[in-house]
Amino acid sequence: MVSLRPPRPVAEVRALVEALPDPELPMIGLGDLGVVRSVAPAADGVLEVEITPTFLGCPALPAIVSAVRDVLAGSGHPDGRVRQVLSPPWTTDRVTEAGREKLAAHGIAPPPPASPGGPVPVVLAAVPCPHCGSRATRPHSPFGPARCQSVLRCTACHELFPYLSAL
Repeated sequence: MVSLRPPRPVAEVRALVEALPDPELPMIGLGDLGVVRSVAPAADGVLEVEITPTFLGCPALPAIVSAVRDVLAGSGHPDGRVRQVLSPPWTTDRVTEAGREKLAAHGIAPPPPASPGGPVPVVLAAVPCPHCGSRATRPHSPFGPARCQSVLRCTACHELFPYLSAL
């Protein structure tokens, strides 16, 4: 059955897409994670959503694309497209402040915001523990619950916690 309702405006569609939860980190929406690049009509007038996966080969990508297509169809844009944009690549700098807070509230150490014009920090020792706040943390495993995460250990409270890896 074809809907007789007019298509939703681009701003509403963008808000719906940005609110979609990440399949591997369901406490954070795709907008706060920085995966949504743009929602705009393409040159041919078809609404297009551009997304950038957190890393190449992300296993959550098919679920993300499917969820975005569902939003497009449900918003009156059944011919809408989802396009993957790989350059420039996603970095943890794209995570919003609200996203960092949501990650921390769920025990995942968010990456620190990049300092403007400064080098990307490669030492994880300064990552605060989401459980006790101590900065006495160290790498435990490069492999975490999702491919975009590693695991750190807090030497103060002895808890392990995932860290959204800076890419």
